[in-house]
Amino acid sequence: MREDGRLLAIRRADNGTWELPGGVLELNETPEAGVAREVWEETGIHVEVDELTGVYKNTTRGIVALVFRCKPSGGTERTSSESTAVSWLTPDEVSDRMAEVYAIRLLDALDGAGPHVRSHDGKHLIPAG
Repeated sequence: MREDGRLLAIRRADNGTWELPGGVLELNETPEAGVAREVWEETGIHVEVDELTGVYKNTTRGIVALVFRCKPSGGTERTSSESTAVSWLTPDEVSDRMAEVYAIRLLDALDGAGPHVRSHDGKHLIPAG
């Protein structure tokens, strides 16, 4: 997240959807180090990891994603083999461009009320309870 409230997003090379940068941790790295590595690899931006803002479970695939709020600390936006576009989006642009299950991850990071814990089926949030 930049100081002006814009959020870093990528358009994925494999399916053309807008999402937040991320990926799978290496066996020997901490979640924070993995976040910094994945963001750098996919966007060219160095980040300082701030705090955990959410835990999101895909109930269809059995995958749990951790989302951390970060702030940029250097680098220049660039695409990679995993991204065809890199952009700093407003919250409204996030809602317009991203599927619900990805947009909520960025929007949750803005509200400061986390960490949020949510489940989804890969497309739609599953109400808590």
